[in-house]
Amino acid sequence: MLLHEILKIDDGEEVFLAEESLADLITLPVTSEILSSGLKVEESIEVLEERGEEEDGEGRTALLGVALKLTEPAEIWLLLTDRYSGTGGLEALPRSSSPRIVEVSEERFLGGLVEWLSISLSFELFCESCPVASPPLFVPERIEGLVRFLEPLLPAGGELLEICCGSGMATQALKRLGYRPWTEDLDSCEVCMALKSGYIDSERAMVLDARLLDRFFPPLHFDAVVGFMVGLIDEVNWSLWKEILLRSSALARDMVIYTTYTERESQMVAEALRSDGWIGEVVANPDDLGIYDQWAFVGRRRG
Repeated sequence: MLLHEILKIDDGEEVFLAEESLADLITLPVTSEILSSGLKVEESIEVLEERGEEEDGEGRTALLGVALKLTEPAEIWLLLTDRYSGTGGLEALPRSSSPRIVEVSEERFLGGLVEWLSISLSFELFCESCPVASPPLFVPERIEGLVRFLEPLLPAGGELLEICCGSGMATQALKRLGYRPWTEDLDSCEVCMALKSGYIDSERAMVLDARLLDRFFPPLHFDAVVGFMVGLIDEVNWSLWKEILLRSSALARDMVIYTTYTERESQMVAEALRSDGWIGEVVANPDDLGIYDQWAFVGRRRG
């Protein structure tokens, strides 16, 4: 597991995150209790951001997380991070007198957290029972159609984010084109199905409200942000979808592509993105199925 590599510990040692979700890494319900508990440990590992010669104002690289070696009720490493909460409380966490120090890039650290949460989800660690009895829907014709549509549009070798990925069907088009996208959806069961089927990458599969993605990634982080069959969009839910699309698009450096079922939905997406400084067009993408990705807004950042 990636966290074992980051912490430089043996694969057989147990590692747990203090929090159970990416959203909890923002609010820190469990970490807050630990920080106020006066917990004492004999062994700890500090995870620092890898910055080369660059240092922060305190003369040290930024603290990403702290792993504490616990012996009760079992021997485990418990990893805490306040990197995404903005609280800065982790600096005051009591730890061993001579902690081990490891350095890692922030993106690799996030990948380790995401992988741990993904594996825990797929093993139903946080579920009492799994309501899903069958694998997710797989429509080859849709995937083939998306490959044809996307191939001439997407930046070669670019870093991609797919929002609202569902069970990962459309993600297969990106993978066939050679991309390794970050994927996001709020529905944990959909993401779990995709993970169990191997449709999405455990190091890049996030259960999260898309409106919170900017807590984990800076603006312009991705070459392109895509979303397939966003909606169904109507007057009732449009304000929610508009916020999702605008905040997600802020993470794109060059391009956004959002497919929809109807032309009207794509026109609504286009109007919102154009008002936020994007240029682009609504494109028809009909196929024999007449169900998926029939229209798209293809946008590029102005200038």
